[in-house]
Amino acid sequence: MNKIGYLHRFMMTIMLFTLLSAGGTVKGTIRYEGKIPRLKNFDMTIESVCLMKHEKDPANYPARSEALVLGEGNTMANIFVRISGGLTKKEWEPPKEPEVLNQDGCTYSPHVLALMLGQPLKFLNSDGVLHNLHAFPLENDEFNVTMPKFIKETIREFEYSEGMFPIKCDVHPWMGGFIAVMEHPFFDVTGKDGVYKINNLEPGTYTLEAWHEKLGTQSAEVTITGDKTQTIDFVFKR
Repeated sequence: MNKIGYLHRFMMTIMLFTLLSAGGTVKGTIRYEGKIPRLKNFDMTIESVCLMKHEKDPANYPARSEALVLGEGNTMANIFVRISGGLTKKEWEPPKEPEVLNQDGCTYSPHVLALMLGQPLKFLNSDGVLHNLHAFPLENDEFNVTMPKFIKETIREFEYSEGMFPIKCDVHPWMGGFIAVMEHPFFDVTGKDGVYKINNLEPGTYTLEAWHEKLGTQSAEVTITGDKTQTIDFVFKR
């Protein structure tokens, strides 16, 4: 191999190493501390299709409020975690693949959802019954879209970024969820294990924010150096 070939190979190796180690990570686990409230069971007798779906799934029957979903050790699901301060001003390319919010068993799945500005949001109707999507954003236009049983999906796009806003179904009053539209990709939503992870952060000091629909927000400062991983845990108390 000649000198030019060696130089090219060396430069490609450096570029690959840089890409692989370009950013750091912040991760953590979110837990609940305090008395566990009794969650309201949903009365779905007006919608037999959805009621039967839950009756066939013992793990999710009776269907109940997802305002507080706990895992082993009181880990918390449905916590929206994002970088809320410290990012350099730049544009991030949104995913072309849509984020999906499914109406299944007369509940929203997932209950808490976040997507990037410019990324489509696909709403599915897996129930084969009449639903409507009534959302209450502050920065974007409010929308109220009817989905009869023969409409299986519809797509929505947002013009502005904004934090969590509620969505509900006027046909089924127990249905509720939350959506956030982010201008950057540095966010996550916890599952039942309470774990979040945000990758590819440039070196710097950031404000990290954790949001819960009933218990409010908490924030912490995190400093990223190189490709290191920092751990920040949160505890929500009642």
